[in-house]
Amino acid sequence: MGNSYEDKCRRSLAEEQAKSLAETNNWEHVDRERVHQDWDILYREITAFMDGGSLPGDPQIQEFVRRHFDIACRFYTPSREAYVGMSLFYAEDEAMRAFHNSYHPGLVDFLGAAIKVFAEQGSGFAPSAGAEASV
Repeated sequence: MGNSYEDKCRRSLAEEQAKSLAETNNWEHVDRERVHQDWDILYREITAFMDGGSLPGDPQIQEFVRRHFDIACRFYTPSREAYVGMSLFYAEDEAMRAFHNSYHPGLVDFLGAAIKVFAEQGSGFAPSAGAEASV
Protein backbone atom coordinates (compact mmCIF):
# COMPACT_ATOMS: atom_id res chain seq x y z
CA MET A 1 0.00 0.00 0.00
CA GLY A 2 1.45 3.29 -1.04
CA ASN A 3 1.70 6.51 0.89
CA SER A 4 -1.27 7.97 -0.96
CA TYR A 5 -3.51 5.13 0.22
CA GLU A 6 -2.16 5.39 3.77
CA ASP A 7 -2.83 9.14 3.76
CA LYS A 8 -6.40 8.44 2.64
CA CYS A 9 -6.73 5.94 5.50
CA ARG A 10 -5.45 8.45 8.06
CA ARG A 11 -7.88 11.10 6.77
CA SER A 12 -10.79 8.65 6.79
CA LEU A 13 -10.07 7.68 10.39
CA ALA A 14 -9.84 11.32 11.51
CA GLU A 15 -13.00 12.38 9.64
CA GLU A 16 -15.11 9.40 10.67
CA GLN A 17 -14.06 9.54 14.31
CA ALA A 18 -14.70 13.27 14.51
CA LYS A 19 -18.18 12.82 13.01
CA SER A 20 -18.99 9.93 15.33
CA LEU A 21 -17.70 11.75 18.42
CA ALA A 22 -19.84 14.79 17.56
CA GLU A 23 -22.96 12.69 16.95
CA THR A 24 -22.63 10.56 20.11
CA ASN A 25 -21.49 13.05 22.76
CA ASN A 26 -17.93 11.71 22.70
CA TRP A 27 -19.04 8.06 22.46
CA GLU A 28 -21.15 8.35 25.59
CA HIS A 29 -22.90 5.09 24.63
CA VAL A 30 -19.71 3.02 24.85
CA ASP A 31 -18.91 0.93 27.92
CA ARG A 32 -15.21 1.76 27.81
CA GLU A 33 -14.32 -0.54 30.71
CA ARG A 34 -15.87 -3.49 28.88
CA VAL A 35 -14.16 -2.51 25.62
CA HIS A 36 -10.77 -2.45 27.29
CA GLN A 37 -11.45 -5.78 29.00
CA ASP A 38 -12.44 -7.34 25.68
CA TRP A 39 -9.40 -5.95 23.88
CA ASP A 40 -7.17 -7.17 26.73
CA ILE A 41 -8.51 -10.71 26.35
CA LEU A 42 -8.19 -10.54 22.57
CA TYR A 43 -4.63 -9.19 22.59
CA ARG A 44 -3.55 -11.97 24.95
CA GLU A 45 -5.08 -14.55 22.62
CA ILE A 46 -3.42 -13.02 19.55
CA THR A 47 0.02 -12.95 21.17
CA ALA A 48 -0.25 -16.63 22.11
CA PHE A 49 -0.84 -17.42 18.44
CA MET A 50 1.99 -15.10 17.39
CA ASP A 51 4.33 -17.01 19.69
CA GLY A 52 3.06 -20.21 18.10
CA GLY A 53 4.14 -19.06 14.65
CA SER A 54 0.84 -17.86 13.21
CA LEU A 55 0.87 -15.39 10.33
CA PRO A 56 -1.35 -12.30 9.88
CA GLY A 57 -3.41 -13.94 7.12
CA ASP A 58 -4.04 -17.22 8.94
CA PRO A 59 -7.74 -18.00 9.42
CA GLN A 60 -7.57 -17.94 13.24
CA ILE A 61 -5.78 -14.59 13.21
CA GLN A 62 -8.38 -13.22 10.80
CA GLU A 63 -11.10 -14.38 13.23
CA PHE A 64 -9.31 -12.44 15.96
CA VAL A 65 -9.25 -9.38 13.70
CA ARG A 66 -12.99 -9.84 13.08
CA ARG A 67 -13.45 -9.69 16.85
CA HIS A 68 -11.21 -6.60 17.01
CA PHE A 69 -13.32 -4.96 14.30
CA ASP A 70 -16.53 -5.88 16.16
CA ILE A 71 -15.20 -4.24 19.32
CA ALA A 72 -14.22 -1.13 17.34
CA CYS A 73 -17.77 -1.05 15.97
CA ARG A 74 -19.08 -0.41 19.48
CA PHE A 75 -17.87 3.14 18.89
CA TYR A 76 -18.97 3.40 15.23
CA THR A 77 -18.67 1.28 12.09
CA PRO A 78 -15.53 2.43 10.30
CA SER A 79 -15.00 2.32 6.58
CA ARG A 80 -12.37 -0.04 5.26
CA GLU A 81 -9.96 2.89 4.98
CA ALA A 82 -10.65 4.16 8.49
CA TYR A 83 -10.02 0.69 9.89
CA VAL A 84 -6.65 0.53 8.15
CA GLY A 85 -6.12 4.07 9.46
CA MET A 86 -6.66 2.73 12.97
CA SER A 87 -3.79 0.28 12.47
CA LEU A 88 -1.60 3.14 11.24
CA PHE A 89 -2.56 5.16 14.32
CA TYR A 90 -1.54 2.24 16.55
CA ALA A 91 1.85 2.19 14.83
CA GLU A 92 2.47 5.94 14.61
CA ASP A 93 1.19 7.18 17.97
CA GLU A 94 3.87 6.61 20.59
CA ALA A 95 1.45 5.85 23.44
CA MET A 96 -0.66 3.48 21.33
CA ARG A 97 2.43 1.67 20.06
CA ALA A 98 3.74 1.28 23.62
CA PHE A 99 0.35 0.07 24.89
CA HIS A 100 -0.08 -2.57 22.20
CA ASN A 101 3.53 -3.68 22.26
CA SER A 102 3.30 -4.12 26.04
CA TYR A 103 1.43 -7.34 25.18
CA HIS A 104 4.13 -8.47 22.76
CA PRO A 105 7.03 -6.51 21.21
CA GLY A 106 5.69 -7.18 17.71
CA LEU A 107 1.95 -6.81 18.28
CA VAL A 108 1.52 -3.44 16.55
CA ASP A 109 3.21 -4.57 13.35
CA PHE A 110 1.51 -7.97 13.38
CA LEU A 111 -1.93 -6.50 14.08
CA GLY A 112 -1.39 -3.86 11.40
CA ALA A 113 -0.56 -6.51 8.81
CA ALA A 114 -3.54 -8.62 9.91
CA ILE A 115 -5.90 -5.63 9.72
CA LYS A 116 -4.70 -4.89 6.18
CA VAL A 117 -5.46 -8.49 5.15
CA PHE A 118 -8.86 -8.24 6.81
CA ALA A 119 -9.62 -4.94 5.07
CA GLU A 120 -8.68 -6.39 1.68
CA GLN A 121 -10.84 -9.48 2.18
CA GLY A 122 -13.45 -8.43 4.74
CA SER A 123 -16.95 -7.09 4.54
CA GLY A 124 -19.22 -5.18 6.89
CA PHE A 125 -17.50 -1.85 6.49
CA ALA A 126 -19.26 1.49 6.33
CA PRO A 127 -18.90 3.53 3.13
CA SER A 128 -15.67 5.50 2.91
CA ALA A 129 -15.60 9.01 4.31
CA GLY A 130 -16.90 11.33 1.64
CA ALA A 131 -18.51 8.49 -0.32
CA GLU A 132 -22.14 8.81 -1.20
CA ALA A 133 -24.29 6.41 0.79
CA SER A 134 -26.49 4.09 -1.24
CA VAL A 135 -30.18 4.15 -0.48
